[in-house]
Amino acid sequence: MPELPEVEALAQFLRDHAVGAVVGRVDVAALSAVKTFDPPVTALSGRDVTGAGRWGKFLGMDCGGLWLITHLSRGGWLRWVDEPNPLPPKPGGKSPLALRVHFFTPEGATPAIDLTEAGTKKRLAVYVVEDPQSVPGIARLGPDALAVTEDEFAALLRGTSQRIKTALVDQTLLAGIGDAYSDEILHTARISPFANTKTMPSETVSQLYAAMRSVLLDAVDRSTGQDAARLKGEKRSGMRVHARTGQPCPVCGDTVREVSYAERSFQYCPTCQTGGKVLADRRMSRLLK
Repeated sequence: MPELPEVEALAQFLRDHAVGAVVGRVDVAALSAVKTFDPPVTALSGRDVTGAGRWGKFLGMDCGGLWLITHLSRGGWLRWVDEPNPLPPKPGGKSPLALRVHFFTPEGATPAIDLTEAGTKKRLAVYVVEDPQSVPGIARLGPDALAVTEDEFAALLRGTSQRIKTALVDQTLLAGIGDAYSDEILHTARISPFANTKTMPSETVSQLYAAMRSVLLDAVDRSTGQDAARLKGEKRSGMRVHARTGQPCPVCGDTVREVSYAERSFQYCPTCQTGGKVLADRRMSRLLK
């Protein structure tokens, strides 16, 4: 799933490539992806692209005061296409394409952006709104992970009692962090994913805040300026524990372990984060019964 660094990089990509262009035809290939109907997506046609923005993991393109907002969810992505197919896609087909926005650039080019979604579970969402805050998911967001101060961050954690892994990915508490970067932040901070937010010492919270900013800012720096097609690879290359189950920890050499749930999992290093203790994996426990 694209998280804060990738979505910020995609917003910058749109600023660099789409701002100044005029929206042409908008093709809807997956009707289920469009969550608003008034104004319709066709209202974007003929408008100048004037900016782009990010709210947590939501991405937006400002089309002269009318916003095209998307949440890419787990399998979604944005692709820039220099020479798109001039024929409209067939709605409901097997293609991963959900939405295509054609442009006319000042240079006379006719590129497009494709919003695509891989996999069978279709969760990518598209909204056309005058105010981004009218999108329910944006209205519910907590403070942005890169905008929150250390004191605000500490207050957020003191105000809840849950595992820190769960807290970091709760978008109503803190916006922008998902499974991947929460694993990396906790590894960098040397904190167990099961540590409770309510009982974390102040020095540990301060350590966690510093790790959060370090990991996210480093990822933003590495991602911004990359071609949209390269961002996924850039994200994977920077991971130390996430999606590295069974591989050696690059810090201490211990084996990276995994805890799995129904639809998600997280990775951690026992030596770096849990004093050598291997956390219980409920999925494996069920298999061994």
